[in-house]
Amino acid sequence: MPKVALYNQSGSAVGEIELADSIFGIEPNTHVLHDAIVMQQASQRQGTHDVKNRSEVRGGGRKPWKQKGTGRARQGSIRSPQWVGGGTVFGPTPRSYSYKLPKKVRRLALRSALSSKVQNDEIKVLEGLELSAPKTKEMVQVLTGLNAGRKVLIVTGTFDDNLALSVRNIPGVKLVAADGINVLDVIYHDQFIVTKEAVAKIEEVLA
Repeated sequence: MPKVALYNQSGSAVGEIELADSIFGIEPNTHVLHDAIVMQQASQRQGTHDVKNRSEVRGGGRKPWKQKGTGRARQGSIRSPQWVGGGTVFGPTPRSYSYKLPKKVRRLALRSALSSKVQNDEIKVLEGLELSAPKTKEMVQVLTGLNAGRKVLIVTGTFDDNLALSVRNIPGVKLVAADGINVLDVIYHDQFIVTKEAVAKIEEVLA
């Protein structure tokens, strides 16, 4: 089982904690990680792009000239696709890009992401993390004491309003509860700070 240092809120090491080998100690599957990240990014696309086809553009209700006898090619509307100002053929229309991977694949991807943080020494486990009131300054002091980088993901056992309000104005720092972690957030952030309570919940869910 991988062992990592256990820190208090001030940034001092107070011991060690053993992490589940099946979750934090596997060989990361880069292919599955890639699939999970692409899936999340695809699901975040708005898909609101739209063009007008020949039935939606303005004008073109009358046949521009008679069918025969003019020497010109036959035309039925000046808003056909070949005309300037005409409709677009097979253009993009509003759609959803989201899709799902199998549950086992998603779980493997998350375990791979967490294991990569342990292998790269980018994880810090805290005994606990709480603030008596929303104070961005105090949260900055906590991150400074932990030598956190510029992009930090903080994971707590449950959602805490004081922590959320203290974090939201700090660029590059994101707070989520243990049941809200995802592969994209874990991989994107350089530092993974997690409370002891959150570790227990993650191991319980992914076991």
